[in-house]
Amino acid sequence: MTEIADLQARLQVFESQQAIRVCINRYMALCDRLDADTPIDELAGLFTRDAVWEGKGAKYAASFGGYRGREAIGAMFATYMKTPAHFALNVHFLTSEVIEMEGEIGVGQWVMLQTSTFADGASHLNAARLRVRFACEEGQWRMAHFQTENLFSRPTGPWNSEAPLPVPEKD
Repeated sequence: MTEIADLQARLQVFESQQAIRVCINRYMALCDRLDADTPIDELAGLFTRDAVWEGKGAKYAASFGGYRGREAIGAMFATYMKTPAHFALNVHFLTSEVIEMEGEIGVGQWVMLQTSTFADGASHLNAARLRVRFACEEGQWRMAHFQTENLFSRPTGPWNSEAPLPVPEKD
C-alpha cells in the first residue's frame, strides 16, 4: 500500500468512528426526550433493517427483553411515546468510550449512566455497559446490534432541586 493509500485508509477509520459517535449521540438525545412528539422514524432509522436491540443480564433481559428488526425496535420505543410522557426528566451520560473498526463493521463500547424522573415523580439511577455493533447501510452508519447490560440500578430522590448551588463565599 502506498503512503497516500495508507493515509486515506487511516482517515476513513477516523471518519467512520466519528459517524458512529454521531449515531449513538443522536440515539441518546432522542431517548432523553422520549414522548409523543419524538420522531419515531428518525429513531428507528438509526438501526439497520435487521438490527437487534437487547437487554442483557437478569435485570435488563427481564425488563426490556429483545427485539429484532427496525420495525420491532421502533414499535418498542413507540410504547414510550405517550401523553403524559413516561419520563419527566431523562438524561443519558456516556463514558469510557472505545470504538474499534473491523473492516466495514464498527464495535463501540461505553459505560452509560441514566438519571430519570418518571411521570409519577419517582426517580431512578441506572448504570449499564453498552456494546454496540455498527454497520454502514445505505451510506449511513447505523446500529446493527445494540446490547445494554445493567451494572446497578436504584431508586433515588428527585434530581432537580431549587436549592441554591453551594459555591464559595465571595470576599
